[in-house]
Amino acid sequence: MALTLATTFRDDWSPQDFVTTIIEPVLCHLGAFSPAAVQLLLGTAVHESMGLRHRRQIGGGPARGYFQMEGATHDDIWTNYLAYRADLKAKIESLIRPGNDKHYELEHNDNYAAAMARAHYRRQPAALPGFDDIDAQANYWKQYYNTPLGAGTPAKYKSDWNTHVPSAITYRTSC
Repeated sequence: MALTLATTFRDDWSPQDFVTTIIEPVLCHLGAFSPAAVQLLLGTAVHESMGLRHRRQIGGGPARGYFQMEGATHDDIWTNYLAYRADLKAKIESLIRPGNDKHYELEHNDNYAAAMARAHYRRQPAALPGFDDIDAQANYWKQYYNTPLGAGTPAKYKSDWNTHVPSAITYRTSC
């Protein structure tokens, strides 16, 4: 599937627009689409960015973009995961705008940031939690994205989901 990049930098995404314009097309581009993956990435972005509002970590920390990925995590994915998966690496590289640094892209290119968040989840040993199982998604996020030593909690993830994601959000079922 050809990916139509969202080329306009936006800081006013609604969850529905973010799903339709960023997450679903990126997952289709990567060949990693499932409704459960879409929902997990939306939950991650909504929680990490406080409702799709913050592209930089509050308090001056190193995390960037709506998925709040740290540079060290980003670099580890490239070195220890994508380096051994040429097809996925090429698909993610195709999302980087010419001349831009990858760390800059984490903050300013939502397509790239979504792809890197999905790559982060793809390298985990456990299967993704099911669609509409927000409890399981919150626990999965904590275990594999925030990590057991991180400050986040599944309860806060679920609270952010309930606060920022409307129940009427729609998801495509396939690419």
